[in-house]
Amino acid sequence: MTVRTRFAPSPTGFLHLGGARTALYSWAYARHFGGTFILRIEDTDLERSTPEAVQAILDGMQWLGLEHDEGPFYQMQRMDRYREVVKTMLEQGSAYLCYCSPDEVEAMRERMRASGDKPRYDGTWRPEPGKTLPSVPDGVLPVVRFKNPEGGEVTWVDVVKGPITIANKELDDLVIARPDGTPTYNFCVAVDDWDMKITHVLRGDDHVNNTPRQINILRALGAELPQYGHLPMILGADGQKLSKRHGAVSVMEYPEQGYLPEAMLNYLARLGWSHGDDEIFSMQQFTEWFNLEHLTASAAQFNPEKLAWLNNHYIKLADNERLATLVRPVLEREGARFEGAPALPGVLALVKDRVHTINELADASMLFYRDPQPDPALLAQHLNDAVRPALAAFAERCQDVEWNKAALAAMLKEVLGAHGLKMPLIAMPLRLLVTGQLQTPAIDAVLELFGRDVVMARVAKYL
Repeated sequence: MTVRTRFAPSPTGFLHLGGARTALYSWAYARHFGGTFILRIEDTDLERSTPEAVQAILDGMQWLGLEHDEGPFYQMQRMDRYREVVKTMLEQGSAYLCYCSPDEVEAMRERMRASGDKPRYDGTWRPEPGKTLPSVPDGVLPVVRFKNPEGGEVTWVDVVKGPITIANKELDDLVIARPDGTPTYNFCVAVDDWDMKITHVLRGDDHVNNTPRQINILRALGAELPQYGHLPMILGADGQKLSKRHGAVSVMEYPEQGYLPEAMLNYLARLGWSHGDDEIFSMQQFTEWFNLEHLTASAAQFNPEKLAWLNNHYIKLADNERLATLVRPVLEREGARFEGAPALPGVLALVKDRVHTINELADASMLFYRDPQPDPALLAQHLNDAVRPALAAFAERCQDVEWNKAALAAMLKEVLGAHGLKMPLIAMPLRLLVTGQLQTPAIDAVLELFGRDVVMARVAKYL
């Protein structure tokens, strides 16, 4: 068997964390077995589906690097196929025409609620041997209903939740085509999974109630059933349903906030799956390790601090040239001046260890790309008569010292020794004069990056 998985979002909103995790697991399972990963856009909800939401899904998948092997397929482009299957089911007797109006169906349900029964369609137009159906009303367009089995049960072994059984008496005869002929969600999903030869369906556990309906339709079509796995929802750190305040925003807001896709993928992989105690791993390792046996049935909790920790890890590992392409647009928006300034990759190598996002990396880099404006009060505190002679000696030595970190560090120590000072007494005013702030990386590394001419000019301005 060739493994064929699918990610089938509805374009009624952005791609959120739960959807991205579903896509990741489906992609990884296909990759693990050398199978096929299919992207399908379930866009039959014409009132809520939008082109913008479709694009947001495609953008999110591209940012995450979850490349599909087939698709994207759009359900609205498959209408002829659905109508063909409906026609076949009507001919074979696994579906039938129902002329009840929506008001009549709602009245049936109200009567059942009043009697304490589960509200459902009562089968008025369901054909049975020896049953006389009502007269077809004039001017009424029928819906098409699936003739759901009346007895027995639907059972499947869910790869996440274990065995699940639902009695057929709990399911009424589902509408599979509306009066205008457009098919309905569960019917389209079943036909698509059949046509696309899907072997494994991984999706959120809000779809559990859809599964028995889809299984019965597939059985009526004579189709082979896929294996189903329903993933538990992702909760906020407080145990409540994920909301915008927890981070339930579009996946595409995370690159805007400065997150790397490899950090997001690593984080999402652990939200419902584990490989021993491994917390950090590449996507190559993940696809080698990924299996369905280690999916958890309990809800996962979104922890933004852990995501930030992972992002820091991947920023430290990232190539500085790549980081520069991400940081430079942020710096440009902040008015950075690059002419005569240090090369950005070198700056990033110096400051990236302690930041958690690309935006923080840009903030940490900005001191190299703006004119320093030291606070007068800090200047008065740190640029005093006790340190001025040492700074003057430093400025003089700058003219001929070899301009690298080691030589600058040695020269600073010599100047301090000659004037009987400790490092902070010269490092703090130097930081102020050269960068405009007191908190910077190591002063010798900062001086090396700024270059001889810039350092001498900025120090001379205050001596």
